Amino acid sequence: MTAAAEPSTLESRVGHYYQVEDPYLVGREKVREYARAVQDYHPAHWDVAAAAELGYPGLVAPVTFTSTPAMACNRRMFEQVVVGYDTYMQTEEVFEQHRPIVAGDELHIDVELTSVRKIAGRDLITVTNTFTDAAGERVHTLHTTVVGVTAEDVDPAIKSAVQNTMMHDVDLFGVGETEYHKTLRPEGDVRIATGLTRTPGTPSFDDVKVGDEVPTRHTRLSRGDLVNYAGVAGDANPIHWDEDIAKLAGLPDVIAHGMLTMGLGAGFASAWSGDPGAVTRYAVRLSAPAIVSATEGCDIEYSGRIKSLDPETRTGVIIVGAKSAGRKIFGLATMNVRFS
Repeated sequence: MTAAAEPSTLESRVGHYYQVEDPYLVGREKVREYARAVQDYHPAHWDVAAAAELGYPGLVAPVTFTSTPAMACNRRMFEQVVVGYDTYMQTEEVFEQHRPIVAGDELHIDVELTSVRKIAGRDLITVTNTFTDAAGERVHTLHTTVVGVTAEDVDPAIKSAVQNTMMHDVDLFGVGETEYHKTLRPEGDVRIATGLTRTPGTPSFDDVKVGDEVPTRHTRLSRGDLVNYAGVAGDANPIHWDEDIAKLAGLPDVIAHGMLTMGLGAGFASAWSGDPGAVTRYAVRLSAPAIVSATEGCDIEYSGRIKSLDPETRTGVIIVGAKSAGRKIFGLATMNVRFS
């Protein structure tokens, strides 16, 4: 009988947990700022009266909005717990919207290392954020999966190049081993928000059918869009705006943030459905980056179709496709939507 392999240092840290000390207050202007960054002009993100018509007490945050506070909240995890890598490459995101987040919400954010697995010689690391409102109900869960990248995978010159271009308080390569003590999530029941008591502003379930196509939409991105998104979302990685560093990282040119392409996809689907708050789950696996040249920018084509429908819950699953320069940038993307 073969003895089981000893878990790696990182695998032994799965389950490590902490809660961010200060709650995150969802501001009305932050919702608008984020919606602008992902080019999502659904009225519920911008106009209080339009949000009220759909039954919301304030502006509705886009479904991918939680990626912004998560970026800051996860920093400690990647600096002190998930160590041994020089940088990380985003590969998958799952957004679970238990109820829509609205302006005025006060969110308590938990961070947990939930999975470490090896695929094709690479470590896939999943960190989960849970967002709980002032009433103690979990309103959103976000699962972020990244691939750990070591110095063997990038040009050694990238470290000094990044150091000379980054914001003064960010050091992508400055993480390392610190004294480590594992903390675990406290036991206890978690109340999951059941959503606002309202009829979603989506098409009637009786008027949609499996195979229905979501009209294709083209979205343009420029380097300016990437710089703006970097500032709004707090993603300071220069591969999204500096061509030389992108090439040192092994990329053909500057690439769009994976989370930006996901936000664009969410806006594409909610524009069709009519109600961004009717989304209960949005999962995207990235397959290729969207290249954004300095002279021509980038065009992303979004498409979709209804994959399945559930008459008991009056919900459906939509497949969301995204292509740029003839390449699929979403490997598999699905969105679960409540119909009226």
